[in-house]
Amino acid sequence: MSAVETPREVRAQAKYVRMSPRKARLVAQHIRGRSVPEARAVLRFTAREAADEIEKVLQSAVSNAEANHGISEDRLYIAHAYVDGGPVMKRWRARARGRVARIRKRTCHITVRLAERPLPVVAEAAPGADEAPKPKRRPAAKKPAAAAKEKAPAKKKEAKA
Repeated sequence: MSAVETPREVRAQAKYVRMSPRKARLVAQHIRGRSVPEARAVLRFTAREAADEIEKVLQSAVSNAEANHGISEDRLYIAHAYVDGGPVMKRWRARARGRVARIRKRTCHITVRLAERPLPVVAEAAPGADEAPKPKRRPAAKKPAAAAKEKAPAKKKEAKA
C-alpha cells in the first residue's frame, strides 16, 4: 500500500456563459492550485465580472463534494480551473458607405475541478529510530595550525620608472 492515498476529484461546469473566454481565463488563473477558502477570498476581491461566474461554479463544485462524497470544504483545493470557448453569436452593424461590420458575441464554458488534499499516512517508527544515524566515513583530518601560518608572503610588483 502506498504512503499517500489517491485524491478524489469533483467537478462543476457552467456552459454557455455570455462572456469572452479570454477575459474569464484571466480570473481562472488566479485561483488555480489554491485551497477553497483562499480562492473564495481572491474571487470576492477581484473586480472583474468573470469572478462572479467563477465563484458560482466553485460553490457548485464544493456542494457536489459535500453532498456526493462527504468531503468538507477545508480539505479541498482547486486542482484545475479552465475556461473553454463556446459558440459565437454573429451579429452585424451598419457602417459607412453601405458596408457591414461583424460583431462577435462570444460565450464560454467554465470548468472547476476540486481534489481532496491527501492525508499522509504516518509510518510507525522502527526500533532504534531515535538514535542518530552513524556516518559512513570518517571526517577529514584538520590541518595543523603551524602549517597554515607558514604561507609565503605575496610578492609585490615594483613600479618601473
